[in-house]
Amino acid sequence: MTVTYTFDVFSSLDGFGSADSDSWGGYWGKQGPELLEHRLALYGEEQRMVFGATTYREFAQMLADNTEESGVRDPWVTRMRSMPTTVVSSTLREPLDWPDATVVRGDAVDAVARLKQESAVPLRSHGSLSLNRALMAAGLVDLVQVTLFPVITGRTGDAPVFRGAADFDLELVRSRTLDGRVQELLYRPTLHV
Repeated sequence: MTVTYTFDVFSSLDGFGSADSDSWGGYWGKQGPELLEHRLALYGEEQRMVFGATTYREFAQMLADNTEESGVRDPWVTRMRSMPTTVVSSTLREPLDWPDATVVRGDAVDAVARLKQESAVPLRSHGSLSLNRALMAAGLVDLVQVTLFPVITGRTGDAPVFRGAADFDLELVRSRTLDGRVQELLYRPTLHV
């Protein structure tokens, strides 16, 4: 049996996964209580996180550098960090500074295909853009969950979410508006041929 793999990503309207934090701050300054409660509920479900090495390093550094008051340690982020996690990397070595994390070596597509077969719980990846673009191209991503923030970051945007990705048709599974301004869109991707 294969479990569901969800690529969970934040994006500006113009497709950037992040922006210069001095200009915008976390969540592009658009978070509200409904968004944060919803994220906590999403991460309250039993699942396994999957990260690439770069995203793992960014999360580990971000959490190490920030305090409880910084907004980075929102309850859903704390919950995400406590979940079983697989980091696909050829450079990282265990032990990782992340509870219940293991490193898997080798080709990411092969590693995640195996994990989808062997895992007893659904898989979720937040960020890990290049990893998830490769997994989408290989047909391993079942759902793409885009949380779309109402900003355009033309000058300060960083990390184009789908730059260099293959072409996909998207079937809208669900949509939701949070705090009257943030859109959560859940799609089922199919490689466009």
